[in-house]
Amino acid sequence: MATQQENLYELWESLTFRNDYIFKRVLYRRKRICKKMLERILAIKIRDIVYIDEEKTMRHRIFGKGIRLDVYAQDENSTVYNIEMQVRSLEDAELAHRSRYYQSMIDIDLLASGAEYTDLGNVIVIFICPFPIFDGLRHLYTFRNACKEAEGLELGDGTRKVFLSTKSTLDDVDPKVKAFLDYIDGNISDDDLVQEIESEVEDIKRIETERNAFMTYEMKLREERKLGQEEGHKEGFKEGTAKMVLSLLKDQIPVDKIREYSDWSRDTILQFAKKNGILITNVN
Repeated sequence: MATQQENLYELWESLTFRNDYIFKRVLYRRKRICKKMLERILAIKIRDIVYIDEEKTMRHRIFGKGIRLDVYAQDENSTVYNIEMQVRSLEDAELAHRSRYYQSMIDIDLLASGAEYTDLGNVIVIFICPFPIFDGLRHLYTFRNACKEAEGLELGDGTRKVFLSTKSTLDDVDPKVKAFLDYIDGNISDDDLVQEIESEVEDIKRIETERNAFMTYEMKLREERKLGQEEGHKEGFKEGTAKMVLSLLKDQIPVDKIREYSDWSRDTILQFAKKNGILITNVN
């Protein structure tokens, strides 16, 4: 029977670009890949990008609720890009409201105390989803704030939300974008960006320190889950599960990950965190 370490090693070997850990490591290790990916998705040219902060954590100054961004970068024109790999399938409403919340937190982070609102630069929030979204027809959906009554009149607030789906029934994107989305779904082609990303993924998986960091993270989650399953009940919850959730919250494990290991709802986890005086900085 395979040991836990052997199972984790096999998991590491099977990871792809759509895995949260690998996704972040590729884009932060190779700025060139991140830049090319943005140019392809948005059909623009970018001279250069800089990372605002790796795995940027943002905390609301008033309410204390925060998010942890996957990739957070800025170009030479001060346009800010937030790129999220959203693997877990979400309902349209949750996806839309999540993008709204990310947008608001980015604005708060960018707006210095006492600065004018017009100092806010353009912000583009991008979600990459390997599942159907909205009407399920398109690969690419771009949203801007526009006037309902005056056709063609945009608010001009500099915000844009872009959603990509690997699932579609329409031929609605450039072949290079389609090649990238097909790669997210596991189809490797001879496309230059796809080949560059895949090469980087394989390079990362050959680095022992990267593997050990990933395995340590996964092992901790599994141990906490086992603890939760073995212990009794308390106040209507399994006491062990409550201890597991409390421990994971203290370690700032993403809320969505805690949901997977506890079977608690998002609201239950957030209420439990508030009850225990824990500031959540990673709402994903």
